[in-house]
Amino acid sequence: MPSNGSVRTMKSPPELIAKLARQWQQADWRETRLLSPEAWPIVLGIGKPSASAFSQDTAQVREHVQDWRAVRVGEVIWEPVNYRSGSAPVEVPVQWVLKGPSEWISAIDSEDVRREYTRLERLVSSADSRFHRLLLRQQHQDKPEEEVIKAIQVTLKLQPGCAQGRPLRALGTNGIDSKFFERHRTLIVQLLDSLFDNQVSEMGLESFLGALDEGDHWLLVSPLQAGLLPFKQQRVRANELMTVNLPGTHLLLVENERCLHQLPQLPDTVAILGAGMNLSWVLGSALNNKHLAYWGDLDTWGLVMLAKVRQLRPNIHAILMDQSTFLAHESRAVEEPSPASSEPPAELLPHEVALYRLLSSSKLGRLEQEFLTSEAVFQSLHEWRFNSA
Repeated sequence: MPSNGSVRTMKSPPELIAKLARQWQQADWRETRLLSPEAWPIVLGIGKPSASAFSQDTAQVREHVQDWRAVRVGEVIWEPVNYRSGSAPVEVPVQWVLKGPSEWISAIDSEDVRREYTRLERLVSSADSRFHRLLLRQQHQDKPEEEVIKAIQVTLKLQPGCAQGRPLRALGTNGIDSKFFERHRTLIVQLLDSLFDNQVSEMGLESFLGALDEGDHWLLVSPLQAGLLPFKQQRVRANELMTVNLPGTHLLLVENERCLHQLPQLPDTVAILGAGMNLSWVLGSALNNKHLAYWGDLDTWGLVMLAKVRQLRPNIHAILMDQSTFLAHESRAVEEPSPASSEPPAELLPHEVALYRLLSSSKLGRLEQEFLTSEAVFQSLHEWRFNSA
């Protein structure tokens, strides 16, 4: 009786081609094989016929050998094998070696895959290297190639706060219509995330660019004294905060919502979290008689945001954004993926300018708010609250 199990241990060309095609559809394999030269060559095991297969399934073994002799892509490694039932060693295929991406694509032998690969080659060759990983993983086949390239070019011109209060549709430049951001919003967010360590997804596109949110930007409002507001936390539209007279004498602006759990109870104080670069609402008359403070990340972009809010409210007090705080927590600092301009913003105070230059020149020049000790946060907020009464 034929030993079908033994035959199945031998991989045919179609089986390994199907495996290669499945791998092409997986982002991890595309990224690794198209970005890492050390990923090559790839060696696929074919499997040797067993002694029982050689003696009982001779026709299938012969067909298996013929199929592999017909393969013209890559290199098939052959090995002589001695079988008791044979009079001489038999050359059988044992490995299929592919030496680079072009052989991978040729082996799959699919027009769709070949077209996708050619498109990715063109996109990657025309794009900044910081976008290569995203392009290979996402592919963006739903968008015309020229539109993806245009989105990349536009993204490279964008910086935090660059909209200066204008709506996104007003950022159109030569060759960019007013609906461009609407059509390619997801792609632009992904591209900016590649440059700015996912900050755009966390803050929202309008907030990051300092654009007027025509759908309205939502902020998190939280009273730091029980009973000061009829809720513990509530989302409020940014434009409402320009006119709503919040209770309390002190108002704390916090860059990231993730820091809510770090805020202590403070009398007559309300915290507003998640503002990012969308800060035009702080010009509202409802804030005129408040003691204002700002707390953001200790990195160059955090200081850019501080400068932005100080431009609008010159008397705002910066909290935990000084060199001593950074040095006290330096062991928790990480690399800032894409630092802001090497030139500090004009609105920074002299000691903040010195900090800006320190962070710009440091390999590990980013200290996120949530990594400050609770003791440091408690002490600084208490000092601000009770020294500015």
